[in-house]
Amino acid sequence: MKKLLFASAALAFVAGAASADRYVLITHTMGTDPFWPIVETGGREAAEQIGAEFEHNFAPSGDMADMARLIESATATQPDGIIVSLPDPDALGGAVTAATEAGIPVITINSGEEYSKQFGAMMHIGQSSAVAGHGAGERLLEEKGEIGRALCLNHEAFNTDLVTRCEGFFDAIGQDLNMIDVSNDVAQITTRTAAALQSDPEIDTLLAVAPHTCEAATTAIEEVGAEDVNLVCFDLSTGVINLIEAGKVDFTIDQQPYMQGYLGVIFLNLYNTRSGMMPPIDVPSGPGFVDQGNAAAVQAQAGTYR
Repeated sequence: MKKLLFASAALAFVAGAASADRYVLITHTMGTDPFWPIVETGGREAAEQIGAEFEHNFAPSGDMADMARLIESATATQPDGIIVSLPDPDALGGAVTAATEAGIPVITINSGEEYSKQFGAMMHIGQSSAVAGHGAGERLLEEKGEIGRALCLNHEAFNTDLVTRCEGFFDAIGQDLNMIDVSNDVAQITTRTAAALQSDPEIDTLLAVAPHTCEAATTAIEEVGAEDVNLVCFDLSTGVINLIEAGKVDFTIDQQPYMQGYLGVIFLNLYNTRSGMMPPIDVPSGPGFVDQGNAAAVQAQAGTYR
């Protein structure tokens, strides 16, 4: 019995002394977008469940060169895996390639699906922005019958993924792309959206590609008295759910951000601990529609898990 207890204690010591895996999440955010804290929550909770270390890094400047440097810095520390969003392939591709060539397993999430494999990433977790944008346009057209003139509100002009959402939407409704840069600042989003509505009274539809953009667009619509304007959004927040239930937003597209962070960590851990186990194809986390029919069902998760 003494020998058994000694052996058990020795195993416990060795297990405790072994260093935990470390996974780094790097995203394109200035810290103002409510979407990314949900992704971080998913990654952090997954890491806690498997006993791994977890870091979330982003460049407060929002500059892609700064984000590339974050990827390079993470690579230099040799983590057990990197999870990274890929909104600007030209600016970030070199840093991602350097990480994969250094032997670090990389999973891309959220944006850059079509470029992920090109830079050596093992897989992508997210939604197809082309499919999501096109689906949003198809659904709105089906609901309204016809659309006069639409405008896409893009808060990150550099983000090719958001442009693809807008292009898919306009392709579905049979119009040429009409998109403006509204910045990432809520006050500027409101001001620029209101100015666009005032300068072009034929606009009867707005596409907002983020929840804070959606909420700010609602304020702009109310300020200029354009309550008949259709508003379609991407992603969720408590505010967006309330706007849907109030009939001020037609619907929003849910891409399940929690899943992107959570599965990123879980898949990397499986790869590292189960002899390269990895899904053979990319994993779509969306798109899904949230409207008045199911808004109440996801209300409790909005802004936390979705």
